[in-house]
Amino acid sequence: MRGIVRKMDVSLADNATVNYQLPLSEQKIDLNALLGQSISLQHTGNIKCISCQRAIKKTFNQGFCYPCFSTLAQCDLCIMKPEICHHAAGTCRDPVWADDFCFQSHYVYLANSSGIKVGITRHNQIPTRWIDQGAVQALPIFKVASRHLSGVIEKALAEFVSDKTSWQKMLKNEQAVVDLIAARDELLIACKLSLEAITKQFGHNNIEFLSEQVVDIKYPVLQYPEKVKSFNFDKQPLVSGVLQGIKGQYLLLDSGVINIRKFTGYEVEFSV
Repeated sequence: MRGIVRKMDVSLADNATVNYQLPLSEQKIDLNALLGQSISLQHTGNIKCISCQRAIKKTFNQGFCYPCFSTLAQCDLCIMKPEICHHAAGTCRDPVWADDFCFQSHYVYLANSSGIKVGITRHNQIPTRWIDQGAVQALPIFKVASRHLSGVIEKALAEFVSDKTSWQKMLKNEQAVVDLIAARDELLIACKLSLEAITKQFGHNNIEFLSEQVVDIKYPVLQYPEKVKSFNFDKQPLVSGVLQGIKGQYLLLDSGVINIRKFTGYEVEFSV
């Protein structure tokens, strides 16, 4: 099969195991069914911007050409750092787009990917966001009215807990199972004054505390790597090996790992 790569589609089965599909243009490949088989991905040299579709030589921000990267609201810095929301500052690149994307329910959560971390996601990206980060446990703790507000709360919580994932530890499956509910309760005590100030600023009606249960997530992995060797299509167009697992947005081969999301927009020939 040949097509333009997008990040893998994911869904959580009833047994808490993730199902993965690899989109190649209009086709989708069921990856779980290929565990234990030899596969290859050959980059053809062609790359297309996922927004304007024009042919490019290099991508920015996982799939965009430079003009789109530098002008589209979804590529602006405040998407990664919503606490500096440009809409709130009056400098948004596309206020109409922001009205739809940023002013919808967001969740602040704790997850265990390479250890406990805090993060945010839109309501319609649960549990996709947790899976993309390779989390084995996740716990939503706040539901809020906007992306900006979720970023403000995340920044306050990040004073006491990490907001980043170590992708190497995540791929080696080195995280231990933790009590996320106890961690949440300790964190809320530590952040009590900051959260009170945020609630006073944004209003009680815009922040809802959640009493949710922990979501457990299992990944289709036969064997985790002891050492992580990462492939890069820009340096090595052909990636091949036995598919030993899938976690986050990574394919785990016996020869190394590759981050599929990183190469969004690349044309690839996939074979088994």
